[in-house]
Amino acid sequence: MLTVLMECRDQETELAQTLSVLVAGAVEGLVSDVVVLDHGSHDASARVADAAGCRFHTHWDIKDIVRSVRGEWLLLMQAGARPQIGWIDELGEHLAMNRQPAKFSPSRNHRPSLFKRLSRRVPPLEYGFVLPKKQAIALAKSGMALEQLALHQKPFTLISEMVPAWAARG
Repeated sequence: MLTVLMECRDQETELAQTLSVLVAGAVEGLVSDVVVLDHGSHDASARVADAAGCRFHTHWDIKDIVRSVRGEWLLLMQAGARPQIGWIDELGEHLAMNRQPAKFSPSRNHRPSLFKRLSRRVPPLEYGFVLPKKQAIALAKSGMALEQLALHQKPFTLISEMVPAWAARG
């Protein structure tokens, strides 16, 4: 089973878009729970998370959160990002057959301009990051941001694509 972890701040719309895609993973038995880690939102992010059955934390420490999740694997992603068709089967197979971290392929339909691709560093969670819970527990330190769990890792790249969060913002 897989736990999805996301950080957010005033991202009600983006959160709703991501959660709507994750429902299929829950129905298929892949996603066991979703945890939203808030950074002081003033919008309806908490209501969106609650309506979707997510745990919503306003005061949290990544070390405690990682220990408390249900899944044996974690999918770290940005609010607004959306895995595309085929992600459930491929990710389920990866979790069953591998112990190696993974990330999704960039969406071919949502690419930044050539200038942006050449001039910016890709954030660690732009295409999601999947890792075993045991590995996350070993890496997690108090005060750490979610994306720091993905730093300095060489994940396997899945064929399934992910639409990055910046595409949801327009």
